[in-house]
Amino acid sequence: MNLYSQVIFPRILDWTMSSSSLVKYRQQVLAGIEGDVLEIGFGTGLNLPYYPNAVRKLAVVDPNPGANRLAQRRIAASGIEVEVHQLSGEALPMADRRFDCAVSTWTLCSIPKVEQALQEIRRVLKPGGCFRFVEHGLSPDPKVRQWQHRLNPLQKMIGDGCNLNRDMAALVAEAGFEIVELEQLYLENTPQFLGYLYRGAAVKA
Repeated sequence: MNLYSQVIFPRILDWTMSSSSLVKYRQQVLAGIEGDVLEIGFGTGLNLPYYPNAVRKLAVVDPNPGANRLAQRRIAASGIEVEVHQLSGEALPMADRRFDCAVSTWTLCSIPKVEQALQEIRRVLKPGGCFRFVEHGLSPDPKVRQWQHRLNPLQKMIGDGCNLNRDMAALVAEAGFEIVELEQLYLENTPQFLGYLYRGAAVKA
């Protein structure tokens, strides 16, 4: 990782993703989460204040050391036991069928081998375990899609690997999850090429 990835980008990420317009989506995704939980793409820890009291322990995964450093103050202020793993989601060190729930918020866009990461999430979930997610991705509008494809190389540079044009619902389903809830919408006050959201819940069959 270079200076931009480790130092500059984590601060940009923390600032942009702290937006009040995103809070309700974090709350919706985390509502009802309980037990032993895995969060992929922990970032700077912005989800921590919204986890329910029923969460006993949280294992978090993120490869960026700069983001992990910024997350420490939120971890210290949280009443949740947090187990930190500084690594990418494609090769998780956890045992099979360990977790009750897994969470991903604005993360699947930036994992290089996202299909492999989703298989890993499924592997470490218990049978019937839930996977909750909110992600931005590919729009169904052909004109918006065209701009997403055009701007994707630039977005990957600015967003430290973030992709605009991944079909998140298809990726989750193809990984073997059963999607039981899915909402797709444009985020308000956001350019459409950047703000098409997939918010959903899936279970490990």
